[in-house]
Amino acid sequence: MPTATTDVQPPLDGIRAYKSLSNAQLRDRIQAVRDAMGPELLILGHHYQQDEVIELADLRGDSYQLSQMAADSERCRAIAFCGVHFMAETADILSNRPEKLAQRGGQRVRVVLPDLAAGCSMADMAAIDQIEDAWDQLSEVIDTDRLIPVTYINSAASLKAFVGRHGGIVCTSSNARAAIDWAFNEANGGSGGDRVMFFPDQHLGRNTALGMGITNDQMPVWDPHQELGGSTEERLRQSKVILWRGHCSVHQMFKAEHVAMFRERQPGIRVLVHPECPQEVFELADQSGSTGAIIKAVRSAPPGTKWAIGTELHLVNRLKQEHPEQEIHFLSPVVCMCATMYRIDLAHLAWSLENLAAGTPVNSIEVDEETAKWSLVALERMLQVR
Repeated sequence: MPTATTDVQPPLDGIRAYKSLSNAQLRDRIQAVRDAMGPELLILGHHYQQDEVIELADLRGDSYQLSQMAADSERCRAIAFCGVHFMAETADILSNRPEKLAQRGGQRVRVVLPDLAAGCSMADMAAIDQIEDAWDQLSEVIDTDRLIPVTYINSAASLKAFVGRHGGIVCTSSNARAAIDWAFNEANGGSGGDRVMFFPDQHLGRNTALGMGITNDQMPVWDPHQELGGSTEERLRQSKVILWRGHCSVHQMFKAEHVAMFRERQPGIRVLVHPECPQEVFELADQSGSTGAIIKAVRSAPPGTKWAIGTELHLVNRLKQEHPEQEIHFLSPVVCMCATMYRIDLAHLAWSLENLAAGTPVNSIEVDEETAKWSLVALERMLQVR
Protein backbone atom coordinates (compact mmCIF):
# COMPACT_ATOMS: atom_id res chain seq x y z
CA MET A 1 0.00 0.00 0.00
CA PRO A 2 2.86 2.54 0.41
CA THR A 3 2.88 4.80 -2.65
CA ALA A 4 6.48 6.06 -2.50
CA THR A 5 9.95 4.63 -2.03
CA THR A 6 10.19 3.67 1.63
CA ASP A 7 12.33 1.71 4.04
CA VAL A 8 9.69 -1.00 4.33
CA GLN A 9 11.35 -4.37 3.92
CA PRO A 10 9.78 -7.19 1.92
CA PRO A 11 7.95 -9.73 4.06
CA LEU A 12 9.94 -12.62 5.46
CA ASP A 13 8.89 -16.15 4.65
CA GLY A 14 6.27 -16.84 7.30
CA ILE A 15 5.78 -16.05 10.97
CA ARG A 16 8.57 -18.36 12.11
CA ALA A 17 11.14 -16.12 10.41
CA TYR A 18 9.86 -13.13 12.40
CA LYS A 19 10.09 -15.09 15.63
CA SER A 20 13.87 -15.24 15.16
CA LEU A 21 14.20 -11.43 15.22
CA SER A 22 14.86 -9.34 18.30
CA ASN A 23 12.26 -6.95 19.66
CA ALA A 24 14.42 -4.03 18.52
CA GLN A 25 14.49 -5.38 14.95
CA LEU A 26 10.75 -6.00 15.00
CA ARG A 27 10.03 -2.50 16.29
CA ASP A 28 12.12 -0.99 13.49
CA ARG A 29 10.29 -3.01 10.84
CA ILE A 30 6.89 -2.10 12.31
CA GLN A 31 7.82 1.56 12.49
CA ALA A 32 8.94 1.52 8.85
CA VAL A 33 5.46 0.38 7.79
CA ARG A 34 3.82 2.98 10.02
CA ASP A 35 5.97 5.72 8.47
CA ALA A 36 5.24 4.52 4.94
CA MET A 37 1.49 4.14 5.28
CA GLY A 38 0.98 7.16 7.51
CA PRO A 39 -2.62 7.93 8.51
CA GLU A 40 -3.95 5.28 6.11
CA LEU A 41 -2.92 2.69 8.71
CA LEU A 42 -4.27 2.48 12.25
CA ILE A 43 -2.85 0.03 14.76
CA LEU A 44 -5.45 -0.52 17.45
CA GLY A 45 -4.29 -1.72 20.87
CA HIS A 46 -6.73 -3.10 23.41
CA HIS A 47 -5.93 -2.29 27.03
CA TYR A 48 -5.08 -5.94 27.77
CA GLN A 49 -2.25 -6.11 25.24
CA GLN A 50 1.39 -6.54 26.18
CA ASP A 51 3.27 -3.29 26.83
CA GLU A 52 5.56 -3.61 23.80
CA VAL A 53 2.49 -3.87 21.54
CA ILE A 54 0.63 -1.03 23.25
CA GLU A 55 3.65 1.24 22.78
CA LEU A 56 3.27 0.94 18.99
CA ALA A 57 -0.51 1.39 18.88
CA ASP A 58 -1.99 4.50 17.32
CA LEU A 59 -5.09 4.17 19.47
CA ARG A 60 -5.59 2.48 22.83
CA GLY A 61 -8.94 1.63 24.38
CA ASP A 62 -11.79 -0.83 24.91
CA SER A 63 -12.92 -2.99 22.01
CA TYR A 64 -15.96 -1.00 20.85
CA GLN A 65 -14.31 2.34 21.50
CA LEU A 66 -11.37 1.37 19.29
CA SER A 67 -13.60 0.17 16.46
CA GLN A 68 -15.66 3.34 16.56
CA MET A 69 -12.61 5.61 16.59
CA ALA A 70 -11.10 3.80 13.62
CA ALA A 71 -14.40 3.92 11.70
CA ASP A 72 -14.59 7.66 12.32
CA SER A 73 -11.18 8.25 10.74
CA GLU A 74 -11.58 9.71 7.25
CA ARG A 75 -8.09 8.72 6.10
CA CYS A 76 -7.86 5.20 7.51
CA ARG A 77 -7.72 2.48 4.84
CA ALA A 78 -6.23 -0.38 6.87
CA ILE A 79 -6.58 -1.53 10.47
CA ALA A 80 -4.32 -3.90 12.39
CA PHE A 81 -6.38 -4.83 15.45
CA CYS A 82 -4.22 -5.95 18.37
CA GLY A 83 -6.98 -7.63 20.26
CA VAL A 84 -9.11 -10.71 19.61
CA HIS A 85 -11.28 -12.02 16.79
CA PHE A 86 -14.67 -10.53 17.69
CA MET A 87 -13.04 -7.09 18.02
CA ALA A 88 -11.65 -7.25 14.50
CA GLU A 89 -15.10 -8.30 13.25
CA THR A 90 -16.68 -5.27 14.89
CA ALA A 91 -14.05 -2.99 13.37
CA ASP A 92 -14.82 -4.43 9.93
CA ILE A 93 -18.57 -4.00 10.40
CA LEU A 94 -18.34 -0.39 11.56
CA SER A 95 -15.61 0.74 9.15
CA ASN A 96 -17.31 -0.79 6.11
CA ARG A 97 -20.95 0.00 6.80
CA PRO A 98 -22.81 1.30 3.73
CA GLU A 99 -22.48 5.02 4.42
CA LYS A 100 -18.73 4.70 5.06
CA LEU A 101 -18.24 2.73 1.84
CA ALA A 102 -20.18 5.38 -0.06
CA GLN A 103 -17.94 8.11 1.34
CA ARG A 104 -14.89 6.20 0.08
CA GLY A 105 -16.34 5.44 -3.33
CA GLY A 106 -16.79 1.75 -2.45
CA GLN A 107 -13.25 1.25 -1.15
CA ARG A 108 -13.17 -1.10 1.84
CA VAL A 109 -10.99 -0.62 4.89
CA ARG A 110 -9.00 -3.81 5.25
CA VAL A 111 -8.92 -5.23 8.77
CA VAL A 112 -6.24 -7.70 9.83
CA LEU A 113 -5.84 -9.63 13.06
CA PRO A 114 -2.10 -10.29 13.59
CA ASP A 115 -2.78 -13.78 15.01
CA LEU A 116 -5.98 -15.59 14.04
CA ALA A 117 -5.61 -17.78 17.13
CA ALA A 118 -6.35 -14.71 19.27
CA GLY A 119 -9.91 -15.59 20.14
CA CYS A 120 -12.01 -15.04 23.25
CA SER A 121 -12.89 -17.92 25.55
CA MET A 122 -16.06 -16.14 26.66
CA ALA A 123 -17.24 -15.53 23.09
CA ASP A 124 -16.50 -19.16 22.26
CA MET A 125 -18.85 -20.31 25.05
CA ALA A 126 -21.85 -19.22 22.97
CA ALA A 127 -21.82 -20.60 19.43
CA ILE A 128 -24.53 -19.51 17.00
CA ASP A 129 -25.94 -23.05 16.66
CA GLN A 130 -26.26 -23.26 20.45
CA ILE A 131 -28.07 -19.94 20.61
CA GLU A 132 -30.45 -20.96 17.83
CA ASP A 133 -31.12 -24.30 19.50
CA ALA A 134 -31.83 -22.59 22.82
CA TRP A 135 -34.24 -20.20 21.09
CA ASP A 136 -36.07 -23.11 19.50
CA GLN A 137 -36.39 -24.89 22.84
CA LEU A 138 -37.58 -21.72 24.57
CA SER A 139 -40.25 -21.18 21.89
CA GLU A 140 -41.92 -24.38 23.13
CA VAL A 141 -42.20 -22.93 26.66
CA ILE A 142 -42.53 -19.15 26.40
CA ASP A 143 -43.50 -16.53 23.82
CA THR A 144 -40.17 -15.76 22.19
CA ASP A 145 -41.75 -12.73 20.49
CA ARG A 146 -41.67 -11.23 23.98
CA LEU A 147 -38.13 -12.48 24.71
CA ILE A 148 -35.49 -9.86 23.89
CA PRO A 149 -31.94 -11.10 23.23
CA VAL A 150 -29.09 -8.96 24.57
CA THR A 151 -25.55 -9.87 23.60
CA TYR A 152 -22.41 -8.49 25.17
CA ILE A 153 -20.04 -6.88 22.67
CA ASN A 154 -17.69 -9.79 23.51
CA SER A 155 -19.43 -12.10 21.06
CA ALA A 156 -19.06 -13.28 17.49
CA ALA A 157 -20.62 -11.31 14.64
CA SER A 158 -23.00 -14.21 14.02
CA LEU A 159 -24.48 -13.69 17.51
CA LYS A 160 -24.78 -9.95 17.00
CA ALA A 161 -26.62 -10.67 13.74
CA PHE A 162 -28.95 -13.11 15.53
CA VAL A 163 -29.76 -10.39 18.05
CA GLY A 164 -30.36 -7.87 15.28
CA ARG A 165 -32.78 -10.19 13.48
CA HIS A 166 -34.69 -10.96 16.68
CA GLY A 167 -35.28 -7.40 17.81
CA GLY A 168 -32.47 -7.31 20.37
CA ILE A 169 -29.51 -5.16 21.24
CA VAL A 170 -25.75 -5.27 21.85
CA CYS A 171 -24.26 -3.88 25.05
CA THR A 172 -20.88 -3.06 26.54
CA SER A 173 -19.92 -3.39 30.19
CA SER A 174 -20.56 0.33 30.64
CA ASN A 175 -24.08 0.41 29.16
CA ALA A 176 -25.44 -3.05 30.03
CA ARG A 177 -28.05 -1.58 32.37
CA ALA A 178 -29.28 0.84 29.71
CA ALA A 179 -29.49 -2.02 27.19
CA ILE A 180 -31.48 -4.27 29.52
CA ASP A 181 -33.76 -1.37 30.43
CA TRP A 182 -34.31 -0.75 26.71
CA ALA A 183 -35.17 -4.43 26.22
CA PHE A 184 -37.87 -4.33 28.90
CA ASN A 185 -39.34 -0.96 27.99
CA GLU A 186 -38.57 0.06 24.41
CA ALA A 187 -38.01 -3.08 22.33
CA ASN A 188 -40.79 -4.43 20.09
CA GLY A 189 -41.54 -0.99 18.72
CA GLY A 190 -41.95 0.55 22.16
CA SER A 191 -44.01 -2.14 23.90
CA GLY A 192 -40.96 -3.76 25.50
CA GLY A 193 -40.38 -7.41 26.29
CA ASP A 194 -41.43 -9.72 29.09
CA ARG A 195 -37.96 -11.12 29.65
CA VAL A 196 -34.37 -10.88 28.44
CA MET A 197 -31.95 -13.54 27.28
CA PHE A 198 -28.43 -12.29 28.09
CA PHE A 199 -25.31 -13.86 26.62
CA PRO A 200 -22.52 -14.85 26.65
CA ASP A 201 -21.32 -13.57 30.08
CA GLN A 202 -23.55 -14.62 32.94
CA HIS A 203 -21.76 -12.45 35.53
CA LEU A 204 -22.20 -9.13 33.72
CA GLY A 205 -25.85 -10.00 33.13
CA ARG A 206 -26.45 -11.08 36.71
CA ASN A 207 -24.63 -8.17 38.37
CA THR A 208 -26.42 -5.68 36.16
CA ALA A 209 -29.88 -7.18 36.64
CA LEU A 210 -29.44 -7.45 40.42
CA GLY A 211 -28.82 -3.71 40.45
CA MET A 212 -32.15 -3.27 38.68
CA GLY A 213 -34.07 -5.16 41.37
CA ILE A 214 -34.26 -8.51 39.59
CA THR A 215 -33.52 -11.42 41.92
CA ASN A 216 -31.45 -14.55 41.38
CA ASP A 217 -34.65 -16.59 41.56
CA GLN A 218 -35.76 -14.76 38.40
CA MET A 219 -32.50 -15.48 36.59
CA PRO A 220 -32.06 -19.12 35.57
CA VAL A 221 -28.74 -19.97 33.94
CA TRP A 222 -29.01 -21.67 30.55
CA ASP A 223 -26.57 -24.55 30.07
CA PRO A 224 -26.40 -25.26 26.31
CA HIS A 225 -25.38 -28.86 26.97
CA GLN A 226 -28.64 -29.77 28.75
CA GLU A 227 -32.27 -29.98 27.73
CA LEU A 228 -34.10 -26.73 28.48
CA GLY A 229 -30.72 -25.40 29.57
CA GLY A 230 -30.85 -27.53 32.70
CA SER A 231 -33.87 -25.60 33.97
CA THR A 232 -37.58 -26.40 34.27
CA GLU A 233 -40.51 -25.06 32.27
CA GLU A 234 -41.92 -23.43 35.39
CA ARG A 235 -38.71 -21.61 36.23
CA LEU A 236 -38.36 -20.38 32.67
CA ARG A 237 -41.93 -19.06 32.70
CA GLN A 238 -41.21 -17.19 35.94
CA SER A 239 -37.92 -15.77 34.66
CA LYS A 240 -37.09 -12.15 33.95
CA VAL A 241 -33.53 -12.64 32.69
CA ILE A 242 -32.23 -15.91 31.26
CA LEU A 243 -28.46 -15.96 31.68
CA TRP A 244 -26.13 -17.91 29.41
CA ARG A 245 -23.60 -20.18 31.11
CA GLY A 246 -20.53 -18.26 29.96
CA HIS A 247 -17.82 -16.29 31.69
CA CYS A 248 -14.49 -14.51 31.24
CA SER A 249 -11.66 -16.85 32.18
CA VAL A 250 -9.74 -13.90 33.65
CA HIS A 251 -12.44 -12.34 35.82
CA GLN A 252 -13.80 -15.73 36.90
CA MET A 253 -10.55 -16.23 38.84
CA PHE A 254 -11.24 -13.53 41.44
CA LYS A 255 -12.70 -14.81 44.71
CA ALA A 256 -14.35 -13.35 47.80
CA GLU A 257 -11.42 -14.60 49.89
CA HIS A 258 -9.07 -12.45 47.81
CA VAL A 259 -11.06 -9.38 48.82
CA ALA A 260 -11.03 -10.45 52.47
CA MET A 261 -7.26 -11.03 52.36
CA PHE A 262 -6.52 -7.52 51.09
CA ARG A 263 -8.90 -5.88 53.54
CA GLU A 264 -7.17 -7.69 56.41
CA ARG A 265 -3.61 -6.97 55.24
CA GLN A 266 -4.15 -3.45 53.85
CA PRO A 267 -6.55 -1.40 56.01
CA GLY A 268 -8.14 1.38 53.98
CA ILE A 269 -7.56 -0.31 50.63
CA ARG A 270 -10.21 0.19 47.96
CA VAL A 271 -11.33 -2.80 45.92
CA LEU A 272 -12.05 -1.99 42.27
CA VAL A 273 -13.40 -4.71 39.96
CA HIS A 274 -14.81 -5.31 36.51
CA PRO A 275 -18.51 -6.33 36.37
CA GLU A 276 -17.50 -9.59 34.66
CA CYS A 277 -16.39 -10.76 38.13
CA PRO A 278 -18.64 -13.23 40.02
CA GLN A 279 -21.46 -11.79 42.13
CA GLU A 280 -19.75 -12.47 45.47
CA VAL A 281 -16.71 -10.42 44.41
CA PHE A 282 -18.73 -7.70 42.70
CA GLU A 283 -20.85 -7.14 45.80
CA LEU A 284 -17.82 -6.88 48.11
CA ALA A 285 -16.06 -4.30 45.95
CA ASP A 286 -15.98 -0.58 46.75
CA GLN A 287 -16.22 0.31 43.06
CA SER A 288 -16.87 -1.49 39.82
CA GLY A 289 -16.86 -0.57 36.18
CA SER A 290 -15.69 -1.18 32.65
CA THR A 291 -12.02 -1.16 31.75
CA GLY A 292 -12.30 2.50 30.86
CA ALA A 293 -14.03 3.25 34.16
CA ILE A 294 -11.30 1.42 36.09
CA ILE A 295 -8.61 3.49 34.37
CA LYS A 296 -10.53 6.71 35.04
CA ALA A 297 -11.01 5.84 38.72
CA VAL A 298 -7.28 5.35 39.24
CA ARG A 299 -6.32 8.46 37.25
CA SER A 300 -8.67 10.65 39.26
CA ALA A 301 -7.77 9.25 42.70
CA PRO A 302 -5.57 11.32 45.04
CA PRO A 303 -1.94 10.33 45.73
CA GLY A 304 -1.61 7.67 48.39
CA THR A 305 -4.79 5.82 47.41
CA LYS A 306 -4.49 2.06 47.88
CA TRP A 307 -6.15 -0.18 45.29
CA ALA A 308 -6.75 -3.90 44.86
CA ILE A 309 -7.91 -4.20 41.26
CA GLY A 310 -9.77 -7.17 39.83
CA THR A 311 -9.16 -7.17 36.10
CA GLU A 312 -6.56 -8.33 33.55
CA LEU A 313 -2.95 -8.45 34.80
CA HIS A 314 -1.29 -6.44 32.01
CA LEU A 315 -3.65 -3.53 32.59
CA VAL A 316 -3.16 -3.60 36.37
CA ASN A 317 0.62 -3.64 35.98
CA ARG A 318 0.45 -0.77 33.49
CA LEU A 319 -1.65 1.28 35.92
CA LYS A 320 0.91 0.53 38.63
CA GLN A 321 3.72 1.84 36.41
CA GLU A 322 1.78 4.92 35.31
CA HIS A 323 0.68 5.87 38.85
CA PRO A 324 3.62 5.43 41.24
CA GLU A 325 1.95 7.98 43.53
CA GLN A 326 -0.64 5.32 44.36
CA GLU A 327 -0.35 1.81 45.78
CA ILE A 328 -1.82 -0.64 43.30
CA HIS A 329 -2.21 -4.39 43.78
CA PHE A 330 -3.56 -7.19 41.60
CA LEU A 331 -6.57 -8.63 43.41
CA SER A 332 -5.73 -12.31 42.89
CA PRO A 333 -2.62 -14.12 44.20
CA VAL A 334 -2.82 -16.22 41.02
CA VAL A 335 -1.41 -14.86 37.75
CA CYS A 336 -4.47 -13.96 35.76
CA MET A 337 -3.92 -12.62 32.24
CA CYS A 338 -5.89 -12.95 29.03
CA ALA A 339 -4.00 -15.74 27.27
CA THR A 340 -5.63 -15.11 23.91
CA MET A 341 -4.81 -11.38 24.01
CA TYR A 342 -1.25 -12.40 24.90
CA ARG A 343 -0.92 -14.18 21.56
CA ILE A 344 -0.51 -10.85 19.78
CA ASP A 345 3.22 -10.08 19.89
CA LEU A 346 5.66 -7.96 17.92
CA ALA A 347 6.50 -10.85 15.60
CA HIS A 348 2.88 -11.32 14.52
CA LEU A 349 2.35 -7.57 14.24
CA ALA A 350 5.45 -7.11 12.04
CA TRP A 351 4.48 -10.10 9.86
CA SER A 352 0.94 -8.84 9.29
CA LEU A 353 1.99 -5.23 8.67
CA GLU A 354 4.75 -6.01 6.19
CA ASN A 355 2.43 -8.27 4.21
CA LEU A 356 -0.20 -5.53 4.30
CA ALA A 357 2.29 -3.01 2.93
CA ALA A 358 3.42 -5.45 0.24
CA GLY A 359 -0.13 -6.03 -0.98
CA THR A 360 -0.16 -9.65 0.22
CA PRO A 361 -2.35 -9.28 3.31
CA VAL A 362 -2.60 -12.12 5.81
CA ASN A 363 -5.27 -12.79 8.45
CA SER A 364 -7.86 -10.49 6.88
CA ILE A 365 -11.16 -10.28 8.71
CA GLU A 366 -14.20 -9.62 6.52
CA VAL A 367 -17.72 -10.21 7.81
CA ASP A 368 -20.18 -11.32 5.14
CA GLU A 369 -22.73 -8.74 4.01
CA GLU A 370 -25.82 -10.33 5.57
CA THR A 371 -24.18 -10.89 8.95
CA ALA A 372 -22.74 -7.38 8.92
CA LYS A 373 -26.16 -5.87 8.08
CA TRP A 374 -27.97 -7.44 11.03
CA SER A 375 -25.05 -6.95 13.41
CA LEU A 376 -25.14 -3.27 12.56
CA VAL A 377 -28.86 -3.15 13.38
CA ALA A 378 -28.14 -4.44 16.90
CA LEU A 379 -25.13 -2.13 17.33
CA GLU A 380 -27.11 0.93 16.21
CA ARG A 381 -29.82 0.13 18.77
CA MET A 382 -27.08 0.20 21.40
CA LEU A 383 -25.95 3.64 20.25
CA GLN A 384 -29.48 4.95 20.66
CA VAL A 385 -29.56 4.10 24.38
CA ARG A 386 -26.11 5.36 25.39
